[in-house]
Amino acid sequence: MKTASLASQEQISQQDYESIRDFLQQSCGIVLGDNKHYLVSSRLGRLLKEQGLSSLSELAARLREDSDPQLQAWVIDAMTTNETSWFRDGYPFEILRNIILPELVAEGARNPRIWSAACATGQEPYSISIVIEEFLRNRAGVLPGIQVLGTDISPRVLEDAQSARFDEMAMRRGISGPLRERYFEKEGEIWRLKQIVRDRVVFKQVNLLQSFSHLGKFDCIFCRNVLIYFSSSVKKDILERLTESLRPRGYLFLGGSESLANYSDRFETVRGPSGHVYRLKEC
Repeated sequence: MKTASLASQEQISQQDYESIRDFLQQSCGIVLGDNKHYLVSSRLGRLLKEQGLSSLSELAARLREDSDPQLQAWVIDAMTTNETSWFRDGYPFEILRNIILPELVAEGARNPRIWSAACATGQEPYSISIVIEEFLRNRAGVLPGIQVLGTDISPRVLEDAQSARFDEMAMRRGISGPLRERYFEKEGEIWRLKQIVRDRVVFKQVNLLQSFSHLGKFDCIFCRNVLIYFSSSVKKDILERLTESLRPRGYLFLGGSESLANYSDRFETVRGPSGHVYRLKEC
């Protein structure tokens, strides 16, 4: 049997590459180009060893058989980029604090809901919850029942998110000293979020290629740095369904390199000092 290091360096055949590429596109929408052979080999090499598979050819054959949902989930997990950090890019959280939350208060919103799609290990939904907690500190009684939903396709990263436990490396990525001291508790080498932040956030496994109408309606959706991995047709479909998941005049955050241009004319742009968000137009 080949070791994972050897397997990760082996040349994947074009047929096997196409099988894995087709599987990823059909199952989770990831679109690989014609020259990502090394990426596939390197990311799946560890999985070969863990599952006792002899080669990428065997893995591709198992995927073609379409008879092992657990293996399929592991492949998706290995090929999914789970890059995240606290308060990533800054401006979405400034807009949330300075524009969106005050609007919800002015409207007398009850049980407002915010969705963080493709949330990875939870830093984004927890960052949202921290912003909410900071906003509510001197505003007792406003925004009752506000909730944050974090979703991801990967059960593994959702388990990490639900634990609300982060190592020193994760804590060095975007969280300030005062917020760390206010909202985290030290447990040995690990920092654990305090209950007041965790209780506002719930997590669910969601594949954006599939229906998510059962999640209900939201006042604000964060779907950032996700659509860049999808084809134009899949991107358009997801955006249409995200739009239907927003309440009237709801807000949609996309990544800095993502845009609604050529995909939807149902939004207007609301600009903050450092960035922008899309707001659903009134009918």
